[in-house]
Amino acid sequence: MEDVVTGEAVVIDVPCARFPSRMVAIAIDIAIQFILLAVLIIVVGTAQQNGGLDDAAASAIALSTAVLVVVGYPTIFETLSRGRSLGKLAMGLRVVGDDGGPERFRQALVRALAAVVEIWMLLGAPALITSLLSAKGKRLGDLFAGTFVVQERLRAQPGGPVAMPPMLAPWASSLELSGLPGETVAIARSYLSRFWELAPAARDEFGRRLAAEVASRVSPPPPPGTPPAAYLAAVLAEHRAREMARMVPQAGTPQPGAPQTAAPWPGTPQPGTPQAGTPQPGPEDPAPGPRRPAAGGFTPPA
Repeated sequence: MEDVVTGEAVVIDVPCARFPSRMVAIAIDIAIQFILLAVLIIVVGTAQQNGGLDDAAASAIALSTAVLVVVGYPTIFETLSRGRSLGKLAMGLRVVGDDGGPERFRQALVRALAAVVEIWMLLGAPALITSLLSAKGKRLGDLFAGTFVVQERLRAQPGGPVAMPPMLAPWASSLELSGLPGETVAIARSYLSRFWELAPAARDEFGRRLAAEVASRVSPPPPPGTPPAAYLAAVLAEHRAREMARMVPQAGTPQPGAPQTAAPWPGTPQPGTPQAGTPQPGPEDPAPGPRRPAAGGFTPPA
């Protein structure tokens, strides 16, 4: 993982591609380019033998074909697919700019031109040396173009369901979640699963943005002072509980994840059984409920 400063001056952690996966991707691309070169050379040679081309025309077409395959193949593929050639697509890699943005045409062209020297002419020796010396695994083409390669396909780490914060359980039971899209739920779940892996500044900034996005789609708003992570955890836990309740409907049976009455603490009076000498709340007394967190945390937009 490496720190990348985005155009909005936000520091994020990105998984840089490992050297073996990059070498395999380059080998796949080179194999595809050799196959294309062989096919095109056979076609040009056949046309020349049949008398359709003279020697000068055949040489010009062969040279243009070589340039198109060696330079045009990576440039076109990486530009159209936003940083992925066929080899990188197979290995789950992507080329991005130094600011974490998508690769542009100019950057793809510079990388392809540099690859002619460092990979095709010098058999990849400069690319190997610079990749081992660079913290982000950059080869010469990446240094010239201002790019690096990231690992886009990561192994999913199993994790348990998000736990409901006890102080927010009564509030979460009244949430209106019909306007919450599944994509936002997936992003919030991924954020909470990697909460402690993110840099503190990126974690707080992304948490505030994601909480504001969720708050604009659900109601009612959380209690004042609720931290973004606790707010997202409560929404996800309630969302999962309702989804499981719809999946397993059973009359008269507690639903998985549904709110249940917690076991009383020792010595706690049971509901409906007033104790002798204990004053009962009158109509003017405030209803018992959880205490709100202290102010200073997340407050959703009005």
